[in-house]
Amino acid sequence: MKVLIDHPSPFLLSHGGFQIQIEQTKAALEKSGVDVEYLRWWDDSQRADIIHFFGKPNMGYVGFAHRKGIKLVLSELLTAMGSRSAGVRKVQKIATAVAEKFLPLTITSRFAWEAYRSMDAVVSLTEWEGFLMHDMFGVNAKKIHVVPNGVEQVFLNSPRRERGKWLVSTVTITERKRVVELAEAAVAAKTPLWIIGKPYFDADPYGKRFMEIYSQNKGLIRYEGAISDRVRMAEIYREARGFVLLSTMESLSLSALEAAACECPQLLSDLPWAKTVFKESVEYCPVTKNSSITASALRRFYDATSSMRIPTKPATWLDVAEQLKSVYQSIIK
Repeated sequence: MKVLIDHPSPFLLSHGGFQIQIEQTKAALEKSGVDVEYLRWWDDSQRADIIHFFGKPNMGYVGFAHRKGIKLVLSELLTAMGSRSAGVRKVQKIATAVAEKFLPLTITSRFAWEAYRSMDAVVSLTEWEGFLMHDMFGVNAKKIHVVPNGVEQVFLNSPRRERGKWLVSTVTITERKRVVELAEAAVAAKTPLWIIGKPYFDADPYGKRFMEIYSQNKGLIRYEGAISDRVRMAEIYREARGFVLLSTMESLSLSALEAAACECPQLLSDLPWAKTVFKESVEYCPVTKNSSITASALRRFYDATSSMRIPTKPATWLDVAEQLKSVYQSIIK
């Protein structure tokens, strides 16, 4: 069984969780004995039994692969859709059905809705996204497999440490992660906050807004940029008073999983992905523009961390690889 991994966006143009997911998936599959490579678009001699596509291919891609006898597995993040209200999703579902029925194929093919239904298997990170694949796009429920992201052993095996005063948030500094709003709430609530990450671009205006808050509140806000050392990150999660992620939308946060592996108390946005994965083992904060509500939630969390339950333990990447192997074998058979 030969598996090729494909993805439409170059990693050099943006960093984030999808890149980590792809890289860790490939490495784990190799360790579990799967013959796996990245798809080389220039190499017409590459062979494949399965293409695992991270993202959403167009129908032309799907058709060519199937005509060559290649099975297709899809991993797509429904980050925005999974964070919308039920009312908005209902309107979107109706609009999609109307468009597919009445608009010409030349227009609807650009959205590649049919690509979801044409996959041999669809892998979703959470039960919530699996439900959306079935409910919003009509994917056969038998084709949907829930396989979460994994966590590196360095986090799962990290020794316990005495927890300090800092709340930690490991994020890309961008609007949907609400880093500026979190920093403002931390200042208002007088809760020490350590931001670990960087903007997509050095000249990003949102990133500059965060740097202004940091420069004016260095006693409460700590910032040193991104940290790539995984051992050091595990130590930070073990020493943190708590982990905070108050983004407006997520699929399945790798940072939240890593923090959970280090038994770090968590405060997450009150969104379906989080409640599906962590249930009652973490605290939740409403997604709101009201800064006083966010500040109050942050203060309550800060004061309660010592008595909170340990978050749900995540899977390892090798666990993920074994689950994916089962998916691959099922469609080959």
